[in-house]
Amino acid sequence: MESPNTRWIYLIILSIVWGSSFILIKKALVGLTPIQVGSLRIFIAGLFLFVLGFKRLRKLTKTQWKWVAIAGFMGTFFPAFFFAYAQTEIDSAITSILNATTPIMTLIFGALIFSIGFTQRQLFGVIIGLLGCMMLIWQGAEINPNQNYWYVLFIFFATVGYAMNVNLIKTHLQELSPLGISAGSFFAILLPSFIILASTGFFSAEVLQNKETQIAIGYISILAIFGSALALLIFNKLIQISTPVFSTSVTYTIPIVALLWGVLDGEQFSLLQVVAGGVILLGVILANRKKRIRKTAPV
Repeated sequence: MESPNTRWIYLIILSIVWGSSFILIKKALVGLTPIQVGSLRIFIAGLFLFVLGFKRLRKLTKTQWKWVAIAGFMGTFFPAFFFAYAQTEIDSAITSILNATTPIMTLIFGALIFSIGFTQRQLFGVIIGLLGCMMLIWQGAEINPNQNYWYVLFIFFATVGYAMNVNLIKTHLQELSPLGISAGSFFAILLPSFIILASTGFFSAEVLQNKETQIAIGYISILAIFGSALALLIFNKLIQISTPVFSTSVTYTIPIVALLWGVLDGEQFSLLQVVAGGVILLGVILANRKKRIRKTAPV
């Protein structure tokens, strides 16, 4: 029996770990291409989880393998590349705030595909959150005219993948252990990531002997083991002991950690962007709330 406080402990840990992921991606992009960042991150995390949970893989049924593989591609494979490409043009702090739309996407796709209903208050939260996104993008383009804010589309594609992943796990993989889901999903995308990584020439002596590449590999190793493998174990457990929208509410606090890293790294951030980020988080909070049923005393 899980303690009611356990989900909050998981939420805090994930906030710190994933909040630091954006600055690690930024640093890794100094010595690696976006394709190399995404594929190497998946490959290292996949190997780590395979060693950790390969015994669980033999217990998966064919039906479970299907959903685990889909969850792996939707929730890990494509987002890893999308975020790497997004951060070639957009600051890490802004990326983290836009990532906060994940609960909104979870709500939208939960209703459209998984027939999960929502209230008028939640719909209002979705609208507010999307307006905050537009404000943030507009202000970011004003402050950083040299950055291509069309790259925010990569972030939205990633959040859609996260939303689909959460609903898939909650709907089809609830009976599996977090380690089984994590190891299975990464095993399904391990070979494609290796093929992509090899096709970039990553394993050539010229690339591996480059000082910037070696430093970047260090950043990606930290990101893969802590930000992908171990964090995914915690996140999958969080999904199982809470609701899909609560699980993705980790994105409330991720931007706080990421913003602190961004400021320390010299990223520009205006007051209006802070306001826009607050509007997004307000929308997410409203989208996460359900109408309480008022209890009446017995007559």
